[in-house]
Amino acid sequence: MDLESIPGVGEKTARALSELDDPEQALRAGDVAALATAPGISQGRAARIARGAIRHDHDDPGGFLATDRAREIYREVLSLLTERTVTDYAAQRVETFYPSSQRSRIEQVQAFAREAITREPSPAVLDALEGVEPLATPGDVRVRERCLATTDAERYAAAREAIPELSVEVVEDAQGLAELARGYSTVIALDESFAGVTVEGDVQVRPDALEQPAEIVPERPLSFFARNRDRITAAIAVHRAADLDPPSDCDIDALEDGLSRLEADGTVAGDDELDRLTVAVDDLDAAVGTAETVANDHLREAIREEDVTIEGSDLLSLVERGAGVDSLLSRELADEFAAAVAAAREHLIDALDLDSGEAEVARRVFGDEPTFPVERDEDATTRLREELTAAKERRAGKLKRDLAADLADQRAGARDLARNALELDVELAVARFADEFGCTMPTFVWGADSADERAAGFDIEAGRSPLLDESLADIDPVDYDVSGVTLLSGVNSGGKTSLLDLVASVVVLAHMGLPVPAEHARLRRFDDLHYHAKTQGTLDAGAFESTVREFADLAQGGEGSLVLVDELESITEPGASAKIIAGILEALAANGATAVFVSHLADEIREMAGFDVTVDGIEAVGLVDGELEVNRSPVKDHLARSTPELIVEKLATEAGAAGTDAAGGTAAESARTNGGTETVSEPQFYTRLLEKFE
Repeated sequence: MDLESIPGVGEKTARALSELDDPEQALRAGDVAALATAPGISQGRAARIARGAIRHDHDDPGGFLATDRAREIYREVLSLLTERTVTDYAAQRVETFYPSSQRSRIEQVQAFAREAITREPSPAVLDALEGVEPLATPGDVRVRERCLATTDAERYAAAREAIPELSVEVVEDAQGLAELARGYSTVIALDESFAGVTVEGDVQVRPDALEQPAEIVPERPLSFFARNRDRITAAIAVHRAADLDPPSDCDIDALEDGLSRLEADGTVAGDDELDRLTVAVDDLDAAVGTAETVANDHLREAIREEDVTIEGSDLLSLVERGAGVDSLLSRELADEFAAAVAAAREHLIDALDLDSGEAEVARRVFGDEPTFPVERDEDATTRLREELTAAKERRAGKLKRDLAADLADQRAGARDLARNALELDVELAVARFADEFGCTMPTFVWGADSADERAAGFDIEAGRSPLLDESLADIDPVDYDVSGVTLLSGVNSGGKTSLLDLVASVVVLAHMGLPVPAEHARLRRFDDLHYHAKTQGTLDAGAFESTVREFADLAQGGEGSLVLVDELESITEPGASAKIIAGILEALAANGATAVFVSHLADEIREMAGFDVTVDGIEAVGLVDGELEVNRSPVKDHLARSTPELIVEKLATEAGAAGTDAAGGTAAESARTNGGTETVSEPQFYTRLLEKFE
């Protein structure tokens, strides 16, 4: 796939996408999470790229939403889906759903949607989804206590590329290796020629190091899992709550066990030996200081209690030899000093919980030569610190290598695990939308030829507009089917505009491949949707001309179009509007378009049209407490009565039922004359007005 052939992908973006493991698969699948891992590609940008790639893959020219109102309907139904997502990823992934005229794309999403609506959005699953995000790639990991060494310039370049986490040094010989060992805790020699060379320090000869990066730099996989630990844990919880099968390359139990041994900073948790060594290194100075105090307190007490007698000749001899207190201690308090040093040593060993080998080194911190006060041997203390630190690093390194070995092969599986959880969120959004709005999968009439499709139009049974600000139970279900060109009449506030919104929503969702808000829906595949909302006030000459031109273009090539128009007569004078609408309908009918025009001039338009245009009506049953009672489903081939007609009929009925006049006749029969002129009664006035509507 030529990445730059995808709409919205230029040279720079193509370079970023090419760094993915399989950019073509990610693009075809609309995998927003994978695309967003490309350098400089945000999740929102990834969604737009995915949508462009899908269009490219299905040879989709776009342009299905041909008017502003059509695009508004799409954004509104899309927002209903987005509102039912939990994760930011799913909200962006939903953006890859768009209405298409391409059968392959519609059927692709339909297969997804049919599976999605079988999902159960349980509270446990939705709660677990709260913690799931696409897995992040950690920033540059640098390990400063370890380095690679080589004598070869080419191997140097290969090492820098393969293991950028470590410094790579060029050495000439074993002496250079020895110098590196003094500056690094561990030196890994890449050349076979160093095998058998004895160098002081931790020097490992590993010619295969570049092929085993997880062993050399266990921090690489560990930093990935540490960075994503909470996200992976949440994804595991989603799989268990939803009873999802894990990816084939992922052992959930092993992955969970590995994560439990990993700290947030990438170190290994839960190892008693490493904890012991860490505490010993950290507490060394304090423990040595306390041990000094123990020895000196013991010695002071011994001196206070000891009755030492020195004869004059002995004292003179000590002075002549330049001896001091140490000699006196050695001669008179040797046992007490030995006991004091032993107490210091035992305290140090016990306080740091040292093993037998470490204890041997620790005993040298306090020498056998009597002194007062007792003081540590700094060289021995440094040696003990080095021994403990080296042991700690060896233990940490081994644990890291072991854990990295356990987790390294799980990296791809962990990504799949998180991606599956995120995709489940998309499915659950569709399932929740379908459940909350009483949706079903629509049936398309693909047809053997265009005539079959054209005859299909659309047929909606028990549809409820999802755009109404009411609960589903409070919305009256609507049945409506149209084939060809139709005028829709009806009373004010009877639901004509809501019906157009319902039709548009059903058509848009169906062409997105998603379930529609109806008990049953059958429709043809439309090339585009032209929805013209009701205009506010009469248009000026320029705007009127532009509107007429738009319909002229549509009439020339509208065979596969669905045209929904709400009260086009408001664009100019009523008489002219009826003529213009009649002409537009004639052109659309001739070209085989499917159209619904809402109009209060249906009767006039029908008379002016040069063909037998169908007129459907949303009929008001009557007035109840001043409110219209309406049958929301249009009556086929019926011109609906207007609201004024209903009101006049109601007044006439009420006046006729008012009773008889004083002479015993009915009110309607009671006519008076005034100077030879007949005076019309109230009932007669209403009756005559009502006759004007016939």
